[in-house]
Formats: sequence, C-alpha cells, structure tokens
Amino acid sequence: MTQPADSPRPSPASDPASAPDSTSAPDSSSPSLLDELRDGVTPRATLLVVGVLALQLLFIASYVGALHHPKLRDVPFGVVAPRAAAEQTVTRLERLPGQPLDPRTVADAAAAREQILDREIDGALLIDPARTTDTLLVASGGGRSLAGALAALVGTLEQSEGRTLRTVDVAPAGLGDANGLTSFYLVVGWCVGGYLCASALAMSAGARPTNLRRGVIRLAALAVFSVLGGLGGAVIAGPVLGALPGSVAALWGLGALIVFAVGAATLALQCAFGIAGIGIAVLLVVVAGNPSAGGALPPPLLPPFWAAIGPALPPGAGVWVARSIAYFEGNDITVPLLVLSAWATAGAAITLVMAALRRKPDRRPAEV
Repeated sequence: MTQPADSPRPSPASDPASAPDSTSAPDSSSPSLLDELRDGVTPRATLLVVGVLALQLLFIASYVGALHHPKLRDVPFGVVAPRAAAEQTVTRLERLPGQPLDPRTVADAAAAREQILDREIDGALLIDPARTTDTLLVASGGGRSLAGALAALVGTLEQSEGRTLRTVDVAPAGLGDANGLTSFYLVVGWCVGGYLCASALAMSAGARPTNLRRGVIRLAALAVFSVLGGLGGAVIAGPVLGALPGSVAALWGLGALIVFAVGAATLALQCAFGIAGIGIAVLLVVVAGNPSAGGALPPPLLPPFWAAIGPALPPGAGVWVARSIAYFEGNDITVPLLVLSAWATAGAAITLVMAALRRKPDRRPAEV
C-alpha cells in the first residue's frame, strides 16, 4: 500500500528510531577528575599536608637520632684520693676512649657530696688505698640511666684493677618515680597544655589578633590557664600520686611559667606565620625539645647536637628545674629559669607588637 503524495513524511527529529541516544553521549557539563582533584585538594591544603609530612619525618629523625645510642660524653666527675693517687686516677680517666668523663680532683667525700647536690658534678669516686673497695657516689634523681651508666663504667675500670666497687646514691629518685621520668612527663604535659591553649585561641578567633586589646585578652586568658595548669600538674604529680617529691608551691610556679612560656611563644609564632605558626611551635617544643630535654637520657648521654640545644628550649630548661626542686634542694636553677622567662617575655612582647601593628584603620569620614 503506497502513501499518498500529499501526506507529510515524519521528520528525523520526530522519529524515535533516528533520535540520538542521550545515554551514550558524554555530559560536557560534568566536572572531570582533574577538576574534582583541584577543588578537593587546594594549594593551601597541599602545603599543610606537606608540612605535616615534614614534621612527621623530623619527629622520627629527632627521637631516634637522640635516643637510639646512649653514650657517656664529658660527664663532670670527681675523684677523692690522696694527692698522688688522685692525680694518677684523673689522668687515667682523661685518657679513656671517647672521653666519657670530665674528671677533676675533689678535696674530700663531704665536698664531693656537696658538689653533686649543687649539680656541679654527676658522680664521684672515693678511693681508699688502704682497702680493696672504693666508693662511687651517684645521684639517680638526676636520671637513673646516667647513674647506671656511671656505675657500669667505673665498675669495669675497678674490676680491671682487681678492686671492688660500692655504690652510694646521694640523691635517690623517689619510690613513686621508679624510672626517674616523672619530672620529664610532667614538663611535657605542661608544654602540651601551653601550645594547645594558644592553638585553641587561634582556632576560635583567628590566628592573628586584630588589635592590641585582643592581644592583651589572649595573653590574659593564657596566664589564667597557666596558673591553673601549673597547680593541677604539681598537685597530681605530688600529693595525689606521690610520684615526685619536692615543694608543691615551687613546682606550681615552675609549671605556670612553662605553660605561659610555651603558650606565649606559640601565640607569637601564630602572629608572625598564621596557622603555620602552630606547626613551628610543635617543631621547636616537641620535635626538637622533647628528645633533648634530658628525660629518658640526661644530657651527658645525648649526642652533642641534642645536648647543646636542650638547655635553650623550654622542655630541657623545665626538666632541669623540676629535678632540682625534687632532688637537689632547688640548686642550680637560675639559668634555666632565665631561659623560660626569656621565652615567656619574648612571646608576649611579639604578640603585643604584632597585634598593635594589625590595628584596624579608622574608617570614619575625615573631618574637614
């Protein structure tokens, strides 16, 4: 049957068979994988992730590098003996391979004990030529690993001479401070509180205070937090757990200073570098400061680089003062307290100056 000549023919557009398959054609409006990647991972996020990776690798390198191979180096060490025997012993100790000791003669046993408690020396050998047994004075309150290393070294030397050794601990670590690490953990807790408080202030109201008044408010909030954190740490480590002897008031003051020093330094770094300042604070306090603080290994057992930087950083200065308060009658704390005070003062000053420089301009119309 033929179609009439005047009947209209179906157009290709109206013919379902000839219509294009919409399911097979790609949608040019949908973003590509590269576009999704660019939107999902911004340049700022990339830089932050790279920075976190760098901190992670530096953390591993710092801790493993500082703590993997403890070795005695230039330990201040006293020798008590009759003049000729003392000079001979000092010469012998000076010639030991690797220079583990820095020996010097001491007048008598009482002077040796006093110098240990004053933290001038870390141990002393009392030689009695009339007997075959000598006495080694150590102070495990300054670090059990150091006292043990001295006992092992001097014991080997005495055995090679056919003599025996008796060890006396003149400043023993407390019963609740089994490994001599309580002071280290206490100081680490105070440091963590300092930079976390500063970080929280930044996350809640911006990394940089917008004016001087805001800077003052942040430092005042940090000061209150420091007083409470210092008191809490001192009470927990002392009366509550019995882990660290010494004056609670002195530890409280130390804790408040440490928290404020680390927090103020973190605020200053945030003012200078924005949110990246938190990472720099972690680099200084955690990555560099903790392994060099003398906690697990006192300074004479650390490699030279970590032993050199430790006293200049808040964890190292804090651990030294905490141990002095607990076991050494508060002796030899002036320099580390000045170090902590310098961090606190510099951090607060930089924070205030940067806040004042960021003061918002007056946008009121100028008077004619």
